[in-house]
Amino acid sequence: MSQPVPPPPPSGASSNRSLMTALSYLWILFLVPLLVEKDDKEVQWHAKHGMVLTIAEIVVSVALFIINTVLSAATAGLGCIFALLSPLVFVAFLVVRILCIVKGINGERFNIPGITQYVDRVNV
Repeated sequence: MSQPVPPPPPSGASSNRSLMTALSYLWILFLVPLLVEKDDKEVQWHAKHGMVLTIAEIVVSVALFIINTVLSAATAGLGCIFALLSPLVFVAFLVVRILCIVKGINGERFNIPGITQYVDRVNV
């Protein structure tokens, strides 16, 4: 006996939506769903969300580097403390990315204050 064929996805929905949603939040890999899945509005939203999140992470990374450099030059103690605390920011970004992937695969959106508002403005 053969397995029943799964129903086709709704119009405009990608058959590999879960994979594309996960790729949307894996740093530069957001480009894959952004360029490949042009017809799936939900995947496009997640790809744009991943793009804005990646840009925010880059901006925060540069800012932390500059602050750490200035503090290290000014006072060694304060620079060391800041250098130990800054990895927590990147752990927070990783946790947010994982939450976005899990929510996206379940068909939901994870709204991030300060970041999600820019997703609707992005016209790629």
